Amino acid sequence: YEVEELRRKKEITIRGMEGCPKPVFAFHQCSFPQYVMDALMDQNFTEPTPIQCQGFPLALSGRDMVGIAQTGSGKTLAYLLPAIVHINHQPYLERGDGPICLVLAPTRELAQQVQQVADDYGKCSRLKSTCIYGGAPKGPQIRDLERGVEICIATPGRLIDFLEAGKTNLRRCTYLVLDEADRMLDMGFEPQIRKIVDQIRPDRQTLMWSATWPKEVRQLAEDFLQDYVQINVGNLELSANHNILQIVDVCMESEKDHKLIQLMEEIMAEKENKTIIFVETKRRCDDLTRRMRRDG
Repeated sequence: YEVEELRRKKEITIRGMEGCPKPVFAFHQCSFPQYVMDALMDQNFTEPTPIQCQGFPLALSGRDMVGIAQTGSGKTLAYLLPAIVHINHQPYLERGDGPICLVLAPTRELAQQVQQVADDYGKCSRLKSTCIYGGAPKGPQIRDLERGVEICIATPGRLIDFLEAGKTNLRRCTYLVLDEADRMLDMGFEPQIRKIVDQIRPDRQTLMWSATWPKEVRQLAEDFLQDYVQINVGNLELSANHNILQIVDVCMESEKDHKLIQLMEEIMAEKENKTIIFVETKRRCDDLTRRMRRDG
């Protein structure tokens, strides 16, 4: 009863329940090694998010899984902390070995965000990670791979370039993550994903994450995952985080800068507040940065 109540309260639904571990209420229930608990304490995390409540025990059990969760749900930690535990149970990397954990991501930005988290938590057990993406010099990325990394976060196109050039291999990969699978398919990466997964041993553990669950993503799960459990947090149709208040202010182009400065003054009146501003072009980004620096 307690388990069902927790799932209901956290809006967690499960498909493929047989053998699915119980959700956890707190980090200490995951039986994480002390080095992971210390890292969580350092980052001031007090309790797992809904997707982590069910995702941690499932990933730690070694089962394949699909996680359907809103952006901003804590899914990165839900797969990276079990990845760190998984890696520490494997033999050390030898010279010439490829990564043990591979995370495929649709964009450079997401890949870099994931690597930042991998760095923050991987250093607690001296694990090395690298980020492989297009639009950047290949040299430093190749050097990282040749030195040996346990965790590789990659966009599909650049990874295929390196695999075909013999700069890395996936012989040691036993933990595969497809992050934002729906977005990767929207961007036309399916052929590359299939080519990459074909090079990974069939006894791997695979975790697939998506904000939506269209038939194309379902087909990918059927092809790549074995006896998987699907976790869903919230409504299957949702892809944005409804905990975020969204306000739209429709105004004339000429009014935008004045309104933005006014809004920033209100927001920054509180010292702890932080803001991200998205603009359409690089030039607009530079212009706005100059103006805001000038106006203080």
